[in-house]
Amino acid sequence: MDVVSMEVEITSSLSPSKLFNVFSDFDTIAPKVIPQVYKSIALIQGDGGVGSIKSVTFHDGATWKLKIDSIDTSEYLFSYTLFESDDLSGIMDTATHHIKFIPSTNGGSVYKHTTLVKCKGDAKLTDDFINLCKEALKNSFNALESYAIDHPNAY
Repeated sequence: MDVVSMEVEITSSLSPSKLFNVFSDFDTIAPKVIPQVYKSIALIQGDGGVGSIKSVTFHDGATWKLKIDSIDTSEYLFSYTLFESDDLSGIMDTATHHIKFIPSTNGGSVYKHTTLVKCKGDAKLTDDFINLCKEALKNSFNALESYAIDHPNAY
């Protein structure tokens, strides 16, 4: 079983607490600001906290299920594990995502998103697939950051 690590880092002028709050509302915001990617995100088990399970439906009809592993409001950290995917089921066993907003010296922050993908059997991730995933993470961050900038009093 191959394990692949991907990392994305983006500097933002927004504070870690503002970005953490925006990403805390990802389920609501993402389908509104990135409808070409996210059709809906629904809570299917739990209260939205640690241990909760969510279903993500993409614009193309693909679905994923993920479990919230941790939420640390004092460290501005989220972790979740993608454990079921109808479009990646032959490649991936799980993908664990760690998202952290790190304070920077200028009052802004650094968005750090690390993903550990456990592949099924002998499956391997191609460089093109990894780059596509990284680009999707960057695009999602940029869309949510823009939303937060455009709605300064919302978070």
